[in-house]
Amino acid sequence: MPRVVAFSASSNRPSRTRGLVEAVAAELARHRRIDLRIYDLLDAGPGIGVTNREALPLPAARIVEAIEGADALIVGTPVYKGSYSGLFKHMLDFVAPEHMVGKPVVLTATGGGLRHALIVEHSLRPLFGFFAAHIAPTSVYAGGAEMEDCAVADAGVAERVAAAGRELALLIEAAALTPKLSRAAPAA
Repeated sequence: MPRVVAFSASSNRPSRTRGLVEAVAAELARHRRIDLRIYDLLDAGPGIGVTNREALPLPAARIVEAIEGADALIVGTPVYKGSYSGLFKHMLDFVAPEHMVGKPVVLTATGGGLRHALIVEHSLRPLFGFFAAHIAPTSVYAGGAEMEDCAVADAGVAERVAAAGRELALLIEAAALTPKLSRAAPAA
């Protein structure tokens, strides 16, 4: 079974971001069996403001290792001042880029309203493009009015969740058939 890590960068629990990440994971699980691990930013514990990976507290190091070892990712962040969470980015700064090459990823975000909807396309997609991840074509954004009690309550968002789950299932299948890529420089 493919190992899927879902990572919610919310500093609250429960959170709309976690609910959205879980919705995509549930949709993925409808299409294929998976070994799912869900982490919240809170699971990293205090002390993640270090500057090198060796200094990470053990809980945070385990999340980074889980992200690196996953066959696929579902990531979500709340919108802060028009961008992803700073601590979300800080955690990803510890991920070795070679572990992300070709990794299937679904991108999600939550925010207060529609004015933040393009965060996924303008902030998250370029970030995971840097890592050379295989990003699902459908990303999912949900504003406050589209979530109720940390669950998707909007038909349009639910359709995007369904599409993202299907696409991630296909990307996982394709990745299993493709040899692992490497960021290593080609031999001269």
